[in-house]
Amino acid sequence: MFASAGISGTVGRAFLLVGFIGAVFGAFAAFTGARRNDPQIIRLIPRFSTLSFAAAVGAFAAMEYAMITRDFSLAYVQKVGSWSTPALYNFAAVWSALEGSILMWVLVLAGYTAAVSFWVRKRMQDLIASWALGVMFVVSAFFFLVSFFPANPFAAGAPGVLDGPGPNPLLQNHILVMFHPPILYLGYVGVTVPFAFAIAALITGRVGEGWLVATRRWSLFAWGFLTFGIALGSWWSYEVLGWSGVWAWDPVENASLLPWITTFESNRIEVKHSNEYEEKYADRLDTSGSAACSQVQG
Repeated sequence: MFASAGISGTVGRAFLLVGFIGAVFGAFAAFTGARRNDPQIIRLIPRFSTLSFAAAVGAFAAMEYAMITRDFSLAYVQKVGSWSTPALYNFAAVWSALEGSILMWVLVLAGYTAAVSFWVRKRMQDLIASWALGVMFVVSAFFFLVSFFPANPFAAGAPGVLDGPGPNPLLQNHILVMFHPPILYLGYVGVTVPFAFAIAALITGRVGEGWLVATRRWSLFAWGFLTFGIALGSWWSYEVLGWSGVWAWDPVENASLLPWITTFESNRIEVKHSNEYEEKYADRLDTSGSAACSQVQG
């Protein structure tokens, strides 16, 4: 379970460990800097977000390399890889099962954390930004840890295996396998941004200072990707399974409506932005939306 095989496994696990360390130190810097209001510590936050993102990219690239080269020393490649799988679907096979999907989740989450860090770089002294980034680092550290231990895509496989079954046949017959899962994940993981700022607003007690307006673009961004991803999933399942197949073939497709509904209502309140009561209600919706996304991945 914890062993890795070949150069891809060793490098991939090393990147995951570096990413986890970067996220932990990033959370420590964000929380400590916010509590002490120390500019020197706060300035370290972007460096840790860049480190975690670079490590996530490295781990994902190592997994893709193992899949492209058919490194059957890895258990995950044995499960979803095959010499007979066309190159396009072999590339997409990385996110066709649990371990690879969580690895993609790690990559997208680290990317969002780095993007938010860059977005608030000129306002890093604002405590709500530091607390929000601290929350995002904690979430990132959790998923790095999940990918490193229980859902390790770089675990060594059984010796002597020279070929595998390939990904699920439903994932080898349509071009949307290249676009639908990543786009849906951009929506799922994107909800972490308003969630982090909602938690930061609750911690600082600044629910009435316009944090909803500041994060409106991120909320709409996540909701837009969820909408587009659900639409692509509907089209894909319609062609594969027939009318209304989207509601029957995959629990993830069904569950994607949960964060979509909560994010839609949160966006409605953010656009209206009429009073403090609705801001607190939006807090609950953003936290509920993020919880729904985590439940989907679980």
